Amino acid sequence: MMITTKGRNALKLMIDLADHYGEGYISLADIAERQKESVKYLEYTASQLSSSGLIVSARGKAGGYRLSRAPEEYTAAEILLSGEGSLAPVHCLEVGAVPCENAASCVTLPLFKELDDVIMNFLNSKTLADLIKPDESKAQ
Repeated sequence: MMITTKGRNALKLMIDLADHYGEGYISLADIAERQKESVKYLEYTASQLSSSGLIVSARGKAGGYRLSRAPEEYTAAEILLSGEGSLAPVHCLEVGAVPCENAASCVTLPLFKELDDVIMNFLNSKTLADLIKPDESKAQ
């Protein structure tokens, strides 16, 4: 399993929105500037996140994107899955994969099942709120 740019950008966009939670809609141009990403690429990422129901959008001058719920209600797993589609370490463990004819005798399958469980348990234990960097200027 390797997290691609799609997954990383989904996480970065969500962290940025979480960092500005409660401030209304945030423009992709602002996010792109802070995250040093292309607006065009973030449009694709925002579209995926919106389709998954993780963010909501508004058009117009004061438009942009915002989280659909509080940062502590998201897990890193659901955000990465929105961008990646799958985080399974091997194809046969992906959701909806055709069952492997060798599964019953596969000597590596137990290892990869355990690895998948460890990965998902870890990512499900981290909320978006956990990933927000504390703003030192707000703390003073």
